[in-house]
Amino acid sequence: MLLSLVLHMYSLRCVLPAAVLLGSAPTYVLAWGAWRLLSAFLPSRFYQAVDDRLYCIYQSMVLFFFENYTGVQILLYGDLPKNKENIIYLANHQSTVDWIIADILAIRQNALGHVRYVLKDGLKWLPLYGCYFSQHGGIYVKRSAKFNEKEMRNKLQRYMNAGTPMYLVIFPEGTRYNPELTKVISASQTFAAQEGLPVLKHVLTPRVKATHVAFDTMKSYLDAIYDVTVAFEGTVDDKGQRKEAPSMAEFLCKECPKIHIHIDRIDKKDVPEEQVYMRRWLHERFEIKDKLLIEFYDSLDPERRNKFPGKSVNSKLSLKKTLPSLLILSGLTAGMLMTEAGRKLYVKTWIYGTLIGCLWVSIKA
Repeated sequence: MLLSLVLHMYSLRCVLPAAVLLGSAPTYVLAWGAWRLLSAFLPSRFYQAVDDRLYCIYQSMVLFFFENYTGVQILLYGDLPKNKENIIYLANHQSTVDWIIADILAIRQNALGHVRYVLKDGLKWLPLYGCYFSQHGGIYVKRSAKFNEKEMRNKLQRYMNAGTPMYLVIFPEGTRYNPELTKVISASQTFAAQEGLPVLKHVLTPRVKATHVAFDTMKSYLDAIYDVTVAFEGTVDDKGQRKEAPSMAEFLCKECPKIHIHIDRIDKKDVPEEQVYMRRWLHERFEIKDKLLIEFYDSLDPERRNKFPGKSVNSKLSLKKTLPSLLILSGLTAGMLMTEAGRKLYVKTWIYGTLIGCLWVSIKA
């Protein structure tokens, strides 16, 4: 009985964050929708500036739960600039928490509102969020032959023309690395070998198309590329083998004590422009990631495991950056739910906002 109670309380640790994050979505979408209508006849840079500020408020609340609430320790290696820049962010992909990692770095540069993602096409159907991510600057892409290069270039060009700050997040592997999905890993390694590329162990063979289109379109606009390698501590089993990275729910249940983040800032002049050369360059960057992760997971020296080479900085996020956003959005949501009219509006936002959003992305995204 006591054990059941303990297990039940343990599972509830992620319920509160999930309830607040999802529960405040209609409030946020209503605030954004009101601004979208008010700014319809204003230059796009005015809309984008306020939208970025709204996005910063929501994502600061997200980080309250993923950093302050969980108490996870963030260890930074390498060279993360203190000031925000226009960048492309390239990272290994292993968990649904990965997009939070981009937020973790961006907030430390005061660039949280500028984070935009290249997302797989299926995510555009997410209720409320799918449409909003597209409006905020997210780009939905399909794989291989269905990839719409022209559409991606046009969208990026519009943001550059409006002077929109750019913190564009791309996961070149295209899908999450999961050590339990051996067929996916084997297929990736076979493809690399057939193409005459080094076979990678702890990451998948990267795809170059989205990275090349983004860089080629924005090269005069960018300051740098951030090459980010992430490792979640506690993802090794009793036999010393790497296991699946924590999901969002597991992370919010405080199952990850530390996140190790290695950042290489690469000046844009050091990135090849032609796709054939960029493909080789991108694979070489993932070879570097693989070596870092081999050191992290497989080093024969126990003292060198569970960390990246070099000096790390323990970076703690102040509550001053996250708690106000939590209080604002949860307070507005609670206020709406306290009245009958507010509750009706809340429910209608979930229903009609989702339907209108899905209709919009089916046409535009």
